[in-house]
Parts: sequence; structure tokens; C-alpha cells
Amino acid sequence: MEYAAGGELFDRICNAGRFSEDEARYFFQQLICGVSYCHFMQICHRDLKLENTLLDGSPAPRLKICDFGYSKSSLLHSKPKSTVGTPAYIAPEVLSRREYDGKTADVWSCGVTLYVMLVGGYPFEDPDDPKNFRKTIGRIMSIQYKIPEYVHVSQDCKQLLASIFVANPAKRITMREIRNHPWFLKNLPRELTEAAQAMYYKRDNSA
Repeated sequence: MEYAAGGELFDRICNAGRFSEDEARYFFQQLICGVSYCHFMQICHRDLKLENTLLDGSPAPRLKICDFGYSKSSLLHSKPKSTVGTPAYIAPEVLSRREYDGKTADVWSCGVTLYVMLVGGYPFEDPDDPKNFRKTIGRIMSIQYKIPEYVHVSQDCKQLLASIFVANPAKRITMREIRNHPWFLKNLPRELTEAAQAMYYKRDNSA
């Protein structure tokens, strides 16, 4: 991977505190398109988080996904059962220790990333006891989160988050549905449209 002069997205959000909805959307659009490409190549990442997203040094930073240490190929292996990933980002089904769809779990982690960009904190940590892992797990399993009153986000954004944070993975919004969601499509860069991405996929497949 080439040098990412912009550093981690995590550092950027730490310095900013939280992003505006437009800035969060800008990075979320890139994240979703990058993860969609991984899924197209039959790779689920399984440890998506701010620390594993790097930025280049351009004025409008380009996002790069890194650290595929926990990734798994859905072509070479059965569905994963192991509990891997970073606690604050883990989907409920990953905690069940039963087989799960790594791609659907990636959708959940993308939702956590979006929430952190908007709020500046993790959705399922107990605000009074944020280091208590047991409480975090309990809140994940019961889908216990809220957007603070001081954070103003659109209804479309809230609805998207609610569609991601669904305990039953079969009822969770899919990557394709996210990419067709009104909130996601707003101000979508031309190179990230489905038509442009389809050309990119075709080029890579024929290489």
C-alpha cells in the first residue's frame, strides 16, 4: 500500500471531536464503496474501524482500508464462527459464537464508524462506564443506543443508522440497499456512482 500522508481517520476525528453530517457522509461513501469492492472480491474484512481507515494527503482526502489480518474469503472457507474484531464495533451475531455472514457483520461495523464520525463517541458504550466491556456487549445485544440531543442529524441519517443497527442480520440493510439510500446518494462523487464502480470492477476482473 502506498504511503497515506493523511494518517488515520481515527486521528482526524479525535482532532475534530466530531464531523459535520456532510463530512461524515463524504467518508462513509468512500468506506461503503471500498467495503463493497472487498465483498465483490468475496472478502469480508471483519475488523472495520476508524483505526483501519487511512487517508491520503489530498485536500479532499481519499480513504483507504487497511489491516486485513482478520479478513476471510467466502470462496475458500465456510462462514466464520470466531469472535474477532474490536469490541465497540462487533455485530451481535459475531458475539453468538455461531456461524455468521462476515459481509453482513461488516455492514454493522460501517454503521458504528458512521455513528462515531457524527457523534464523537461509540454507540453502544455506557456513557457512565465506557470501559466496561460487559456493559458494552449487553447494549450491543439489546441494540441500546441513542444520538445525543446536541448532535443534529437528518431524519434520513437516523433512519439509515436504525436500518444498520438491527440485531437480526437477515433483516439488516444490505450494502446494495445502503448504496441506494437517499442519504448515501446525496452529493455522491461521480467516481463512486454504481455505473463508475461497475466499470472499475470490470477492469479489475479482466486484468
